[in-house]
Amino acid sequence: MKAIVVGGGKLGYFLVKTLLENNTEVILIERDRNRANLISAELNIDVLCGDGSDLSILKEADIENSELIAAVTGSDEENLVVCQIAKVSYSKSKTIARINNPKNIKMFKLLGVDRTVCSTEVIANLINNEMNNETIKIIQTFEMGSMVLAEMIIHPKHPWMNKAIKDIKIPHDLVLVSVLRKNEVIYPKGETILQKGDEVMVVSNLETIEVLRKHV
Repeated sequence: MKAIVVGGGKLGYFLVKTLLENNTEVILIERDRNRANLISAELNIDVLCGDGSDLSILKEADIENSELIAAVTGSDEENLVVCQIAKVSYSKSKTIARINNPKNIKMFKLLGVDRTVCSTEVIANLINNEMNNETIKIIQTFEMGSMVLAEMIIHPKHPWMNKAIKDIKIPHDLVLVSVLRKNEVIYPKGETILQKGDEVMVVSNLETIEVLRKHV
């Protein structure tokens, strides 16, 4: 896979490093020349110094043949522009955008950005989970916060109570991983009936978890 990362801050640096460790061909675009030279020397890669929202720079980075564009600068506006250029001009590219202001998440998705990552939102959700005694708690985040592992407790009024998994209307983007029942781990199948006190581990995205919370 070939990827372009726009933004050489801490997030961009570690993202590039991780992609390289996974044998991904990656090009980094960074505005600050000193930072660009430092990363280039340390990771032994080509780093383009320039504005990632400039089409000529993106072309120089070979956006035409890149499968993934990750815009992770400190500016929501710049990240959106980069993703918009990629989606409009090179629709085959998957786009990931860092979002600093949670209020911008809905706008980014409406404008076609494939994946958004908001560390502020992730941290806020983790804090809320610790402070509130809720029936769904986020245990771990994956893919820079876009996917989560969550724990759901089956209480007497839970809509899944005493139902077989095959009879439950489960969101298409939610996966049941395991059920902990009195210290016994159960790997759920269609015939598995959920009981009071079961701790159900699920993997999904934050949006689906929030929707699920409203109904349990």
